[in-house]
Amino acid sequence: MISLRYHVVSIAACFLALAVGVVLGSTALNGTLLSGLAGEKKDLGSQVADLEAQRNALNARLADADAFAGSMGPKVVAGTLDKRTVVLVTTEDARPADRDALKQLIGQAGASVTGEVQLTSAFADPGKADQLRDVVTRLQPAGSKFPTAGDSGTLAGALLGSVLLLDKTTAKPQSAPEELAAALSGLTDGGFVKAGPDVKPAQLAMVLTGAQATGDGAGDRAATIARFTTQLDRSGAGTVLAGDAGSADGTGALGVVRADTAATSILSTVDNADTSAGRVSAVLALKEQLDGGAGRYGVAGNAQAPAPGVAPPPGN
Repeated sequence: MISLRYHVVSIAACFLALAVGVVLGSTALNGTLLSGLAGEKKDLGSQVADLEAQRNALNARLADADAFAGSMGPKVVAGTLDKRTVVLVTTEDARPADRDALKQLIGQAGASVTGEVQLTSAFADPGKADQLRDVVTRLQPAGSKFPTAGDSGTLAGALLGSVLLLDKTTAKPQSAPEELAAALSGLTDGGFVKAGPDVKPAQLAMVLTGAQATGDGAGDRAATIARFTTQLDRSGAGTVLAGDAGSADGTGALGVVRADTAATSILSTVDNADTSAGRVSAVLALKEQLDGGAGRYGVAGNAQAPAPGVAPPPGN
């Protein structure tokens, strides 16, 4: 007869065998799994190293190309703006190094910069739009006609356009020197602009902005700069809006302009003004404006070509 003790020992032996099997099986499985993961880690490490090498090589090529553009830029633009005048308008986030380099290149193109005006952060602040609108309306020069659009960006563009830009037909000032002084003084007192010394009207305007706007009201701020620049273009012989690729997407000033066919039909934009090649494109775009043309230039996806007169890359 099989005793109870025999049953207990048999059951215990079965459980022990099962446990040993599980341990041995899992150990073998873990070894295989770990071996496979180690191999994948090695492959991924090799891919990362290859991508880093490719990135470094591309960065080196870009640096070389930009250095070449920087050295050849003055020769490319030489004489394109001979005896022309340009007023330089910057937003507060525009990089001083880009501004200075662009200003120098405009001079090397044969043009004179008649003055600089910086738009402060308050200029595009949605919370101060009503205040800016009131100041602009109060400073409107006698005899000038402002657009019926009531947004602050368009009205400010009309005001500064009437005092900063020459008449595109006669090349004569559209307002008296006292009206120019009053407009800049009033906007400065309101905290909306910072004007350089002895600003005079010019034939053309270059508006330089910085990176993509972020935070609350970013879209409204970008739209204000876009509308301001578009109206500035309508006020004179031509205007170029230049910035970097970050400003060319939908929430940046360049992106807002490029999404508006009415604006892009008259206003030229350049999205890589933080590079030597982009600054050359910006100066050539001023010449294009003077000749009655307009275009979207740079490296962003919504650019039509790298520069005026350059064929777009395949697929664009």
